[in-house]
Amino acid sequence: MHDLDPTAATPPTAAALRAHYKRVVLPIWRGPGFNTILRLAFEAVAEDGRTPLPPQRYRAMACARQLFVFSQAGDIDHAGTLFASLRTYFQDTTNGGWFYSVDANGAPHERHKDLYTHAFVIFACAEYAKRAGAAAAKEALAVLEETSVVIERRMATSGVGNGGGGLFSSAMTEDFSAVLGPPLQNPLMHLTEAWLAARETTADPVFDRRLEKLAAAFAQAFVHDETGCIAELVINSANNWLEPGHQFEWLFLVEASRHPAFDAADLNRALARGFDFVQQHGVDPVTGGVAASLNEQGGVIDSTQRIWAQTEYLRALATHADESVRAQLPAQIARFAGRFLRPQGWIESQSAEGVVMRPELPSTTPYHLATAYAALP
Repeated sequence: MHDLDPTAATPPTAAALRAHYKRVVLPIWRGPGFNTILRLAFEAVAEDGRTPLPPQRYRAMACARQLFVFSQAGDIDHAGTLFASLRTYFQDTTNGGWFYSVDANGAPHERHKDLYTHAFVIFACAEYAKRAGAAAAKEALAVLEETSVVIERRMATSGVGNGGGGLFSSAMTEDFSAVLGPPLQNPLMHLTEAWLAARETTADPVFDRRLEKLAAAFAQAFVHDETGCIAELVINSANNWLEPGHQFEWLFLVEASRHPAFDAADLNRALARGFDFVQQHGVDPVTGGVAASLNEQGGVIDSTQRIWAQTEYLRALATHADESVRAQLPAQIARFAGRFLRPQGWIESQSAEGVVMRPELPSTTPYHLATAYAALP
Protein backbone atom coordinates (compact mmCIF):
# COMPACT_ATOMS: atom_id res chain seq x y z
CA MET A 1 0.00 0.00 0.00
CA HIS A 2 1.77 3.09 -1.29
CA ASP A 3 0.61 5.59 1.32
CA LEU A 4 1.78 3.28 4.12
CA ASP A 5 5.10 2.25 2.57
CA PRO A 6 7.95 3.58 4.73
CA THR A 7 10.25 3.43 1.67
CA ALA A 8 7.97 5.61 -0.45
CA ALA A 9 9.07 9.12 -1.42
CA THR A 10 6.51 10.59 0.97
CA PRO A 11 6.81 8.89 4.39
CA PRO A 12 3.62 7.81 6.15
CA THR A 13 1.99 10.48 8.28
CA ALA A 14 -0.81 10.49 10.79
CA ALA A 15 -3.15 11.32 7.90
CA ALA A 16 -2.08 8.12 6.11
CA LEU A 17 -2.74 6.07 9.25
CA ARG A 18 -6.22 7.59 9.59
CA ALA A 19 -6.95 6.97 5.91
CA HIS A 20 -6.06 3.29 6.28
CA TYR A 21 -8.26 3.07 9.38
CA LYS A 22 -11.24 4.64 7.60
CA ARG A 23 -10.80 2.76 4.32
CA VAL A 24 -9.73 -0.67 5.62
CA VAL A 25 -10.34 -1.16 9.35
CA LEU A 26 -13.81 0.25 9.99
CA PRO A 27 -15.43 -1.50 6.99
CA ILE A 28 -14.37 -4.90 8.37
CA TRP A 29 -16.50 -4.38 11.47
CA ARG A 30 -19.45 -2.84 9.67
CA GLY A 31 -19.42 -5.74 7.22
CA PRO A 32 -17.97 -9.26 7.48
CA GLY A 33 -16.90 -8.82 11.10
CA PHE A 34 -20.45 -8.09 12.28
CA ASN A 35 -22.92 -10.85 13.13
CA THR A 36 -26.18 -9.39 11.84
CA ILE A 37 -28.27 -12.05 13.59
CA LEU A 38 -26.97 -11.43 17.12
CA ARG A 39 -26.07 -7.80 16.35
CA LEU A 40 -22.59 -8.26 17.84
CA ALA A 41 -19.13 -8.02 16.32
CA PHE A 42 -17.42 -11.37 15.93
CA GLU A 43 -14.46 -11.72 18.27
CA ALA A 44 -12.08 -11.94 15.31
CA VAL A 45 -11.82 -12.29 11.55
CA ALA A 46 -9.12 -14.13 9.61
CA GLU A 47 -6.06 -12.31 8.31
CA ASP A 48 -7.82 -11.81 4.96
CA GLY A 49 -10.04 -9.26 6.69
CA ARG A 50 -13.15 -10.96 5.32
CA THR A 51 -13.71 -14.30 7.03
CA PRO A 52 -15.16 -14.38 10.57
CA LEU A 53 -13.61 -16.97 12.83
CA PRO A 54 -16.15 -19.40 14.29
CA PRO A 55 -17.39 -17.78 17.51
CA GLN A 56 -16.89 -19.50 20.86
CA ARG A 57 -18.06 -16.49 22.86
CA TYR A 58 -18.70 -12.74 22.72
CA ARG A 59 -17.22 -10.56 25.45
CA ALA A 60 -18.89 -7.49 26.92
CA MET A 61 -15.56 -5.66 26.79
CA ALA A 62 -15.27 -6.32 23.06
CA CYS A 63 -18.80 -5.03 22.48
CA ALA A 64 -18.02 -1.91 24.51
CA ARG A 65 -14.83 -1.25 22.54
CA GLN A 66 -16.78 -1.52 19.29
CA LEU A 67 -19.37 0.87 20.73
CA PHE A 68 -16.58 3.35 21.43
CA VAL A 69 -15.06 2.94 17.95
CA PHE A 70 -18.26 3.58 16.04
CA SER A 71 -19.35 6.37 18.36
CA GLN A 72 -16.03 8.14 17.80
CA ALA A 73 -16.31 7.53 14.06
CA GLY A 74 -19.71 9.27 14.03
CA ASP A 75 -21.62 6.16 12.89
CA ILE A 76 -24.34 6.66 15.47
CA ASP A 77 -26.77 4.19 13.90
CA HIS A 78 -24.29 1.34 14.24
CA ALA A 79 -23.24 2.59 17.67
CA GLY A 80 -26.87 2.58 18.75
CA THR A 81 -27.19 -1.04 17.68
CA LEU A 82 -24.11 -1.95 19.71
CA PHE A 83 -25.37 -0.05 22.76
CA ALA A 84 -28.65 -1.95 22.62
CA SER A 85 -26.78 -5.26 22.24
CA LEU A 86 -24.50 -4.43 25.17
CA ARG A 87 -27.53 -4.00 27.41
CA THR A 88 -29.51 -6.90 25.97
CA TYR A 89 -26.84 -9.56 26.25
CA PHE A 90 -24.46 -8.52 29.01
CA GLN A 91 -26.32 -6.52 31.66
CA ASP A 92 -27.06 -8.55 34.77
CA THR A 93 -30.47 -7.30 35.85
CA THR A 94 -30.51 -9.59 38.88
CA ASN A 95 -27.19 -8.85 40.60
CA GLY A 96 -26.16 -5.65 38.88
CA GLY A 97 -23.09 -5.06 36.74
CA TRP A 98 -22.10 -6.86 33.56
CA PHE A 99 -21.45 -10.48 32.64
CA TYR A 100 -18.00 -11.12 31.21
CA SER A 101 -19.24 -12.97 28.13
CA VAL A 102 -22.08 -14.74 26.36
CA ASP A 103 -21.82 -17.94 24.33
CA ALA A 104 -22.12 -18.33 20.57
CA ASN A 105 -25.91 -18.19 20.88
CA GLY A 106 -25.98 -15.10 23.09
CA ALA A 107 -26.68 -16.79 26.46
CA PRO A 108 -24.64 -15.74 29.53
CA HIS A 109 -21.43 -17.77 29.50
CA GLU A 110 -18.69 -16.46 31.80
CA ARG A 111 -20.83 -14.81 34.45
CA HIS A 112 -18.22 -13.35 36.79
CA LYS A 113 -17.84 -9.60 37.25
CA ASP A 114 -14.65 -8.18 35.81
CA LEU A 115 -13.38 -4.64 36.54
CA TYR A 116 -11.75 -4.35 33.10
CA THR A 117 -15.16 -4.99 31.49
CA HIS A 118 -16.97 -2.51 33.72
CA ALA A 119 -14.37 0.17 32.96
CA PHE A 120 -14.90 -0.22 29.23
CA VAL A 121 -18.66 0.03 29.61
CA ILE A 122 -18.15 3.43 31.27
CA PHE A 123 -15.61 4.52 28.68
CA ALA A 124 -17.80 3.55 25.72
CA CYS A 125 -20.94 5.08 27.19
CA ALA A 126 -19.10 8.37 27.74
CA GLU A 127 -18.18 8.53 24.05
CA TYR A 128 -21.62 7.42 22.86
CA ALA A 129 -23.37 9.97 25.09
CA LYS A 130 -21.26 12.79 23.57
CA ARG A 131 -22.47 12.00 20.07
CA ALA A 132 -25.90 10.38 20.31
CA GLY A 133 -29.25 12.13 20.35
CA ALA A 134 -30.66 13.47 23.60
CA ALA A 135 -32.73 10.41 24.56
CA ALA A 136 -29.95 7.92 23.82
CA ALA A 137 -27.39 10.12 25.55
CA LYS A 138 -29.51 10.25 28.69
CA GLU A 139 -29.76 6.46 28.71
CA ALA A 140 -26.01 6.06 28.19
CA LEU A 141 -25.20 8.49 31.00
CA ALA A 142 -27.50 6.58 33.33
CA VAL A 143 -25.68 3.34 32.49
CA LEU A 144 -22.33 5.09 32.99
CA GLU A 145 -23.20 6.32 36.46
CA GLU A 146 -24.91 3.11 37.50
CA THR A 147 -21.79 1.14 36.52
CA SER A 148 -19.52 3.55 38.40
CA VAL A 149 -21.63 3.10 41.53
CA VAL A 150 -21.52 -0.69 41.17
CA ILE A 151 -17.71 -0.55 41.05
CA GLU A 152 -17.50 1.73 44.08
CA ARG A 153 -20.00 -0.18 46.22
CA ARG A 154 -19.38 -3.76 45.18
CA MET A 155 -15.73 -4.00 44.08
CA ALA A 156 -13.86 -1.69 46.49
CA THR A 157 -11.07 -3.08 48.65
CA SER A 158 -10.51 -2.00 52.23
CA GLY A 159 -6.73 -2.09 51.91
CA VAL A 160 -4.31 -3.98 49.69
CA GLY A 161 -0.53 -3.94 49.83
CA ASN A 162 0.71 -0.38 50.12
CA GLY A 163 -2.42 1.10 48.60
CA GLY A 164 -4.83 1.37 51.51
CA GLY A 165 -8.39 2.10 50.42
CA GLY A 166 -9.29 3.47 47.03
CA LEU A 167 -8.49 0.39 44.94
CA PHE A 168 -10.83 -2.19 43.43
CA SER A 169 -10.72 -5.95 43.00
CA SER A 170 -10.05 -7.09 39.45
CA ALA A 171 -12.78 -9.74 39.50
CA MET A 172 -15.73 -10.82 41.63
CA THR A 173 -18.21 -13.66 41.62
CA GLU A 174 -21.48 -13.19 39.75
CA ASP A 175 -23.29 -11.82 42.81
CA PHE A 176 -20.26 -9.86 44.09
CA SER A 177 -20.15 -12.01 47.22
CA ALA A 178 -16.52 -13.12 46.84
CA VAL A 179 -13.31 -11.73 45.39
CA LEU A 180 -11.80 -13.65 42.48
CA GLY A 181 -8.86 -11.37 41.75
CA PRO A 182 -6.82 -8.72 43.60
CA PRO A 183 -6.28 -5.15 42.38
CA LEU A 184 -4.27 -5.20 39.14
CA GLN A 185 -2.65 -2.39 37.20
CA ASN A 186 -4.42 -2.86 33.87
CA PRO A 187 -8.09 -2.74 34.94
CA LEU A 188 -7.32 0.18 37.26
CA MET A 189 -5.67 2.05 34.39
CA HIS A 190 -8.73 1.53 32.22
CA LEU A 191 -10.98 2.66 35.05
CA THR A 192 -8.87 5.83 35.21
CA GLU A 193 -9.29 6.23 31.44
CA ALA A 194 -13.02 5.68 31.78
CA TRP A 195 -13.52 8.20 34.56
CA LEU A 196 -11.44 10.77 32.65
CA ALA A 197 -13.76 10.27 29.68
CA ALA A 198 -16.83 10.49 31.92
CA ARG A 199 -15.53 13.74 33.45
CA GLU A 200 -15.03 15.20 29.97
CA THR A 201 -18.51 14.19 28.82
CA THR A 202 -20.49 15.10 31.94
CA ALA A 203 -18.42 17.89 33.56
CA ASP A 204 -19.61 16.34 36.83
CA PRO A 205 -17.10 16.97 39.65
CA VAL A 206 -17.97 13.60 41.19
CA PHE A 207 -15.50 12.15 38.69
CA ASP A 208 -12.78 14.48 39.95
CA ARG A 209 -13.27 13.06 43.42
CA ARG A 210 -13.25 9.52 42.11
CA LEU A 211 -10.05 10.15 40.16
CA GLU A 212 -8.32 11.82 43.11
CA LYS A 213 -9.00 8.88 45.40
CA LEU A 214 -8.05 6.31 42.79
CA ALA A 215 -4.85 8.08 41.68
CA ALA A 216 -3.60 8.49 45.26
CA ALA A 217 -4.16 4.84 46.13
CA PHE A 218 -2.81 3.62 42.81
CA ALA A 219 0.42 5.61 43.02
CA GLN A 220 1.11 4.27 46.48
CA ALA A 221 0.44 0.67 45.50
CA PHE A 222 1.89 0.32 41.99
CA VAL A 223 4.68 2.83 41.28
CA HIS A 224 8.14 1.27 41.21
CA ASP A 225 10.36 3.75 43.07
CA GLU A 226 13.62 2.71 41.43
CA THR A 227 12.48 3.33 37.85
CA GLY A 228 9.29 5.38 38.02
CA CYS A 229 7.55 2.55 36.15
CA ILE A 230 4.13 1.24 37.03
CA ALA A 231 4.22 -2.44 37.92
CA GLU A 232 1.55 -4.89 36.84
CA LEU A 233 1.06 -6.24 40.37
CA VAL A 234 1.13 -4.39 43.68
CA ILE A 235 4.74 -3.44 44.52
CA ASN A 236 6.69 -6.18 46.33
CA SER A 237 4.51 -8.92 44.85
CA ALA A 238 6.39 -12.04 43.82
CA ASN A 239 7.23 -12.36 40.10
CA ASN A 240 6.16 -8.81 39.33
CA TRP A 241 6.84 -7.38 35.87
CA LEU A 242 6.66 -4.19 33.78
CA GLU A 243 4.94 -3.69 30.42
CA PRO A 244 6.37 -0.89 28.25
CA GLY A 245 3.05 -0.44 26.48
CA HIS A 246 1.35 0.34 29.77
CA GLN A 247 4.01 2.89 30.74
CA PHE A 248 3.34 4.66 27.45
CA GLU A 249 -0.43 4.40 27.96
CA TRP A 250 -0.22 5.89 31.45
CA LEU A 251 2.03 8.70 30.27
CA PHE A 252 -0.52 9.62 27.61
CA LEU A 253 -3.43 9.61 30.08
CA VAL A 254 -1.55 11.87 32.48
CA GLU A 255 -0.01 14.24 29.91
CA ALA A 256 -3.11 14.57 27.73
CA SER A 257 -5.60 15.07 30.55
CA ARG A 258 -3.50 17.30 32.84
CA HIS A 259 -5.90 16.28 35.59
CA PRO A 260 -4.82 17.63 39.00
CA ALA A 261 -5.34 14.21 40.57
CA PHE A 262 -2.13 13.02 38.89
CA ASP A 263 -0.12 15.99 40.13
CA ALA A 264 -1.37 15.38 43.65
CA ALA A 265 -0.32 11.73 43.44
CA ASP A 266 3.06 12.70 41.89
CA LEU A 267 2.43 10.39 38.95
CA ASN A 268 3.74 12.96 36.46
CA ARG A 269 7.35 12.83 37.61
CA ALA A 270 7.32 9.07 38.04
CA LEU A 271 5.98 8.46 34.54
CA ALA A 272 8.57 10.72 32.95
CA ARG A 273 11.29 8.49 34.49
CA GLY A 274 9.37 5.37 33.59
CA PHE A 275 9.11 6.44 29.94
CA ASP A 276 12.89 6.86 29.72
CA PHE A 277 13.47 3.47 31.36
CA VAL A 278 11.19 1.46 29.06
CA GLN A 279 12.22 3.35 25.94
CA GLN A 280 15.81 2.38 26.72
CA HIS A 281 15.14 -1.25 27.64
CA GLY A 282 11.88 -2.15 25.88
CA VAL A 283 12.05 -0.55 22.41
CA ASP A 284 14.10 -2.12 19.61
CA PRO A 285 16.41 0.69 18.40
CA VAL A 286 16.38 -0.62 14.82
CA THR A 287 12.73 -1.50 14.18
CA GLY A 288 11.08 0.65 16.86
CA GLY A 289 9.21 -2.46 18.02
CA VAL A 290 7.95 -2.38 21.62
CA ALA A 291 8.55 -5.53 23.66
CA ALA A 292 5.69 -7.08 25.62
CA SER A 293 7.30 -7.21 29.06
CA LEU A 294 10.39 -6.51 31.14
CA ASN A 295 11.56 -7.45 34.59
CA GLU A 296 12.07 -4.78 37.22
CA GLN A 297 15.73 -4.40 36.23
CA GLY A 298 14.92 -3.81 32.56
CA GLY A 299 15.64 -7.29 31.23
CA VAL A 300 13.30 -8.47 28.47
CA ILE A 301 10.95 -11.21 29.64
CA ASP A 302 8.80 -11.38 26.50
CA SER A 303 10.09 -9.82 23.26
CA THR A 304 6.79 -10.30 21.42
CA GLN A 305 5.66 -7.09 19.74
CA ARG A 306 1.89 -6.59 20.01
CA ILE A 307 0.23 -3.88 17.96
CA TRP A 308 -1.51 -2.26 20.93
CA ALA A 309 1.84 -1.50 22.59
CA GLN A 310 3.09 0.11 19.38
CA THR A 311 0.03 2.38 19.24
CA GLU A 312 0.59 3.43 22.84
CA TYR A 313 4.18 4.31 21.98
CA LEU A 314 2.92 6.55 19.17
CA ARG A 315 0.60 8.54 21.37
CA ALA A 316 3.13 8.76 24.20
CA LEU A 317 5.62 10.26 21.73
CA ALA A 318 2.94 12.64 20.47
CA THR A 319 2.07 13.98 23.92
CA HIS A 320 5.46 13.87 25.67
CA ALA A 321 6.44 17.12 27.37
CA ASP A 322 9.95 17.07 25.84
CA GLU A 323 10.11 18.50 22.33
CA SER A 324 13.08 16.29 21.43
CA VAL A 325 11.01 13.21 22.27
CA ARG A 326 8.06 14.47 20.21
CA ALA A 327 10.46 14.93 17.29
CA GLN A 328 10.89 11.13 17.17
CA LEU A 329 7.24 10.66 16.16
CA PRO A 330 7.46 10.90 12.32
CA ALA A 331 10.13 8.21 12.12
CA GLN A 332 8.15 5.97 14.47
CA ILE A 333 4.97 6.41 12.41
CA ALA A 334 6.90 5.17 9.36
CA ARG A 335 8.29 2.19 11.27
CA PHE A 336 4.87 1.31 12.66
CA ALA A 337 3.11 1.55 9.30
CA GLY A 338 5.66 -0.59 7.51
CA ARG A 339 5.86 -3.19 10.24
CA PHE A 340 2.25 -3.53 11.42
CA LEU A 341 -0.27 -2.29 8.83
CA ARG A 342 -1.36 -4.28 5.79
CA PRO A 343 -3.69 -3.60 2.83
CA GLN A 344 -6.28 -6.01 4.26
CA GLY A 345 -5.86 -5.06 7.92
CA TRP A 346 -2.93 -5.27 10.34
CA ILE A 347 -0.53 -7.62 12.12
CA GLU A 348 -1.75 -8.25 15.66
CA SER A 349 1.53 -9.55 17.06
CA GLN A 350 4.90 -10.66 15.79
CA SER A 351 8.27 -11.71 17.10
CA ALA A 352 11.17 -9.29 17.35
CA GLU A 353 12.43 -10.91 14.13
CA GLY A 354 9.18 -10.18 12.31
CA VAL A 355 7.55 -13.63 12.40
CA VAL A 356 3.77 -13.25 12.65
CA MET A 357 2.57 -14.86 15.88
CA ARG A 358 -1.13 -14.04 15.75
CA PRO A 359 -2.52 -13.81 12.20
CA GLU A 360 -6.18 -13.11 12.97
CA LEU A 361 -7.66 -9.62 13.44
CA PRO A 362 -9.42 -9.22 16.82
CA SER A 363 -12.44 -6.93 17.14
CA THR A 364 -10.82 -5.22 20.14
CA THR A 365 -7.85 -3.77 18.24
CA PRO A 366 -9.63 -0.91 16.41
CA TYR A 367 -10.02 0.76 19.82
CA HIS A 368 -6.23 0.95 20.11
CA LEU A 369 -5.86 2.33 16.59
CA ALA A 370 -8.64 4.87 17.11
CA THR A 371 -7.34 6.25 20.41
CA ALA A 372 -3.76 6.44 19.13
CA TYR A 373 -4.60 8.14 15.84
CA ALA A 374 -6.81 10.68 17.62
CA ALA A 375 -3.81 11.77 19.70
CA LEU A 376 -1.47 12.31 16.74
CA PRO A 377 -0.94 15.81 15.33
